[in-house]
Amino acid sequence: MKAFFGLFAGTLFGAGLVVSGMAEPERVLAFLTLSGDWEPALAFVMGSALIVTAICYRLTMRREHPLFDASFHLPASTVIDIRLVLGSAIFGVGWGVAGYCPGPAIVGAMLMDLRALVFIGAFLGGLLLFELTLNRAGTSAVQSGSRGV
Repeated sequence: MKAFFGLFAGTLFGAGLVVSGMAEPERVLAFLTLSGDWEPALAFVMGSALIVTAICYRLTMRREHPLFDASFHLPASTVIDIRLVLGSAIFGVGWGVAGYCPGPAIVGAMLMDLRALVFIGAFLGGLLLFELTLNRAGTSAVQSGSRGV
């Protein structure tokens, strides 16, 4: 049942991306480019999502546990460290260059968009590179008492 509702939520999210046009990298890039033909649609999509999330988060967190799981899975750390800042910056640069982030790229791949498939390949390659190199270095830094910003 848990897997079914996860699939349902992901499908609903993907449908929302398609309906809003946010699965099209050109629209995202038009928002991120402030000169020329600036497209404000992404701001409205993000603003709407923020309002819905804020309301639903408050309602959901009043519960003892989620409907389809034994406990909530919240971030274990609230520390803002160099790994978080660098990861966020890399994400932003990748989003600005490709016009994709992981959610819309998965939707694009389901629509057989070659650009999305290339993005997902590069994304998976970056994850693998992180796991093979940087994650090991970061784990040892955390274990030795690295402090956040």
